[in-house]
Amino acid sequence: MSAPVFSTLGCRLNAYETEAMREMAEAAGLSGAVVVNTCAVTAEAVRKARQEIRRLSRENPGVPVIVTGCAAQTEPETFAAMPEVTRVIGNHEKMQPATWAAMQAPDLIGETEKVVVDDIMSVRETAGHLIDGFGRHRAYVQVQNGCDHRCTFCIIPYGRGNSRSVPAGVVVEQIKRLVGRGFNEVVLTGVDLTSWGADLPGTPRLGDLVMRILRLVPDLPRLRISSIDSIEADENLMLAIATEPRLMPHLHLSLQAGDDMILKRMKRRHLRDDAIAFCEEARRLRPDMIFGADIIAGFPTETEAMFDNSVKLVADCGLTFLHVFPYSARKGTPAARMPAVQGPAIRDRAARLRAAGDAALRAHLGAQVGRVHRVLTEGPRLGRTEQFTEVAFAEDQPEGALMSVTVAGHDGQRLTV
Repeated sequence: MSAPVFSTLGCRLNAYETEAMREMAEAAGLSGAVVVNTCAVTAEAVRKARQEIRRLSRENPGVPVIVTGCAAQTEPETFAAMPEVTRVIGNHEKMQPATWAAMQAPDLIGETEKVVVDDIMSVRETAGHLIDGFGRHRAYVQVQNGCDHRCTFCIIPYGRGNSRSVPAGVVVEQIKRLVGRGFNEVVLTGVDLTSWGADLPGTPRLGDLVMRILRLVPDLPRLRISSIDSIEADENLMLAIATEPRLMPHLHLSLQAGDDMILKRMKRRHLRDDAIAFCEEARRLRPDMIFGADIIAGFPTETEAMFDNSVKLVADCGLTFLHVFPYSARKGTPAARMPAVQGPAIRDRAARLRAAGDAALRAHLGAQVGRVHRVLTEGPRLGRTEQFTEVAFAEDQPEGALMSVTVAGHDGQRLTV
């Protein structure tokens, strides 16, 4: 029998967990199955999950299909009703070796319960799953899962549960192991990364973890942190930004909007001026710092004037990389009951935001021409700078190497050397 086919939809944390599932399935000897790790961030994400399940089922006739991830956790009945689906397992269950050990082919096609999805809110711990990273260049380490906040547009807490942290000692030991395997960059990931530590003894903060990693793993060349909530950035995190060159000068911010009224209706914990002040302070501490951000276009009740405040935030915060999400109502969230913006207006606003993001990226790329950057190669002809900007090479390079390059130009999307 062939090895299981895995498909990942959604965030980087999902991709991390897919690799952990792959290793658990391999250890359990599972073969001849399709596993789809779904996303629930928007209604469109759920639609794409159903589409992917149907595609993989057609391409692998007669093979059991296992569905997991956030959409499986929040809408198990949706996937259980699909004739292509053999088993639906929850986000907690998918990370348990026993789940995969129990899923041998005879069990999958027998009378065993089709849906194995428990109450994610009852989960109190997150294990530090040890995986070898993606490729040979960059490793991702899950240090946190779940979210204690209840933004009015977001279904994710119901897919991931409440916030829970991996203890610092476990994280440090994993990073030491990865550095020993030759990884030059480690990325800390989580659902609500800046809430790390709130459930641990002494309630340490994310900055404490960052400083501890850099102190105890001196051979780690590059440490990167993924998406953060800027209003929750702690004193030690700001100290690390100011004093630790091995902490990469790129932060992805969960901003979501640039208008105070919309932020309040989203139940966000920051206002427009808070976001601007954070970016100014981080850039003062680290002049080469650049920012990415998530922004939603067409949130319910958003007027043109409110939307313009989001567009202006690109320049006011000095954003470089935008992830633009056209608002998509999620059943069961408070925002889904608010007066909706019409679909054509949402699509138009999303396009305008993306255009502002494209212009910001081109300006950043143009400013790098002639500069020397330290690049981590991700493939024969692709790498990323410390600021996470893509670099295209004219000739093949060894994967996972750190090299200094002089930027010759750019193509509007990436730097060229």
